[in-house]
Amino acid sequence: MPATLTALRRAGPGRVALDVDGRPWRTVPDDVVVRARLVAGLELDRETLRLVRRELARARGLQTAGRALARRDLSARRLQERVARTAPGAAEEVVAVLADAGLVDDARSARARARALAARGWGDLAVAARLEAEGFGCDAVREALGALEPEPGRAAALTAREPDRVKAAQLLARRGFAPELIQERAGALD
Repeated sequence: MPATLTALRRAGPGRVALDVDGRPWRTVPDDVVVRARLVAGLELDRETLRLVRRELARARGLQTAGRALARRDLSARRLQERVARTAPGAAEEVVAVLADAGLVDDARSARARARALAARGWGDLAVAARLEAEGFGCDAVREALGALEPEPGRAAALTAREPDRVKAAQLLARRGFAPELIQERAGALD
């Protein structure tokens, strides 16, 4: 005979305590109660318990994603990897929900990240490598690079205070600027 959900009580902001057969069972977020349609008197058969488990995983995944996105934008792939650590079965759905809401947008995030890296003096090769390592796809990387100030202008600003052509070329090489640009900025070196 399946157990019965006998009571639902407020257990703090956003939390509901559930009693099963008159005994405390667990505390769950409000959205789990709503999405699993939990009400007093509900029989907790196998299917209902599976639904509660799925909704708990989804809630954990959304919480993990919310904490991660509060710090900075992430690529959909990186966010999915992070959510999968705490809610493996819900990671794909969580990222899809957040993308539909506009909170996860690879193109927007890649552009912002590329601008930040370029502003710190990195060349297109380094920016592209960093974006790819952070999980952004080829299209998002290509679009982000296209939105940047042209590389020659950034290289000129970076090397403006370096009169030594060799040191300027070394700096540009370390910063991931295009080899042709480095050669052009350095001039003919022996």
